[in-house]
Amino acid sequence: MTSKVNPHSLFTEFDISLFQGGKHFRLYEKFGAHMMTHNGEEGVYFAVFAPNADRVEVVGSFNDWKGQGYSLFVRWDTSGIWEGFIPGVKMGDLYKYQIHPKVGHQILTKTDPYGFYQEEAPKTASIVWSLEHKWKDKQWLKIRHQHTSLEAPYSIYEVHSTSWKMHPNGDLYSYDELIEHLVPYVKDMGFTHVEFLPIMEHPFGGSWGYQVNGFFAPTSRQGEPQGFMRLVDAFHAEGISVILDWVPSHFPSDGHGLATFDGTCVYEHPDPQKGYHPDWKSHIFNYTRGEVRSFLISSALFWLEQFHIDGLRVDAVASVLYLDYSRKEGEWSPNQYGGNYYLEAIDFIKDFNMAVYQNYPDVQTIAEESTAFPMVTHPIHLGGLGFGMKWMMGWMNDTLEYFKTDPFFRRYEQGKLTFNMFFMLIQRIMYCHFPMMR
Repeated sequence: MTSKVNPHSLFTEFDISLFQGGKHFRLYEKFGAHMMTHNGEEGVYFAVFAPNADRVEVVGSFNDWKGQGYSLFVRWDTSGIWEGFIPGVKMGDLYKYQIHPKVGHQILTKTDPYGFYQEEAPKTASIVWSLEHKWKDKQWLKIRHQHTSLEAPYSIYEVHSTSWKMHPNGDLYSYDELIEHLVPYVKDMGFTHVEFLPIMEHPFGGSWGYQVNGFFAPTSRQGEPQGFMRLVDAFHAEGISVILDWVPSHFPSDGHGLATFDGTCVYEHPDPQKGYHPDWKSHIFNYTRGEVRSFLISSALFWLEQFHIDGLRVDAVASVLYLDYSRKEGEWSPNQYGGNYYLEAIDFIKDFNMAVYQNYPDVQTIAEESTAFPMVTHPIHLGGLGFGMKWMMGWMNDTLEYFKTDPFFRRYEQGKLTFNMFFMLIQRIMYCHFPMMR
């Protein structure tokens, strides 16, 4: 059974232009696995970006993981997109892309970068899935601006969902069990917002979700995607806003993921000075590539659109802004003006914030930014980065140091409590303490 070119391809020439220019912000509607009917046959339309592939096949539970006869077709243009319709594939089927690079003999088997659902780690296959869900938060969305406004009170409960509570045998609480236990806890404690450490799919649980490989998939460790939707619905029913940590700064090097996706640097920058993170031993996104910028901003809008998220806390913004972040002299190259700002990455951050606020003006973006970078929360038209607020890590560290000091000597450390108040005059600051986990 061979894949068939879909005469009604999900991509138009305008889509391709936006994708390559870094301006397509709903790629999840085009890429990935989409169930449809073609010429009276039910099946799945697949599309993947692999510009340096010589051949791409879909392998899965429906063909005994053998790609012969299940090849996708490369588009006639220069987009590097492979697509095709495979009849008989259905919801719940496992799949991966089998990529044959143009150079070399290694065959790569990759998880779908745009997949909505993955097998539970350590398994790595994508799962054909629909995100259809009957939402119950219509009234919440009408009044959400009252809760997410910059004038509204914010008291945030930060939680790592997979470790917040476990069964005696070590099993994780499912999304539905979190509805039963986490939602009333946050409500009873008087919090106005809940913030989840990255819920996106990740291979290593010990990373707390900060090594993301599935930028469009909630982790299957706690259930199917609709389970997380029900959890968001439950929080909204109690008048609690939901914020997600979002990680556009780096991604892990696991072989099934984004790294060297088609045998070359598709998502990461090819220059190690810009494409490898020395602290986290991970890859840094190539912010100079339009297709990567489109991928990332599409991910951000995906969670706001498909999961009704009320805000995004952007992780490790400082590592994106500076060319010399965690690098010694000689380990980085200055920009065209001789400075240490990563200009293309700064443009990406601005594009991200513009896209969010233009499409969802009643949500907030929050920068976890730990340096003195200017105008993080200023409007873009005034030269700022455009974030709604800045997550003030310094206050957390300083207050913890203050209370660790012997009470007799604290009189000499009062500045640790007052210094950070200065930033309230020049930025919109969200003060945070330590992650609230139990």
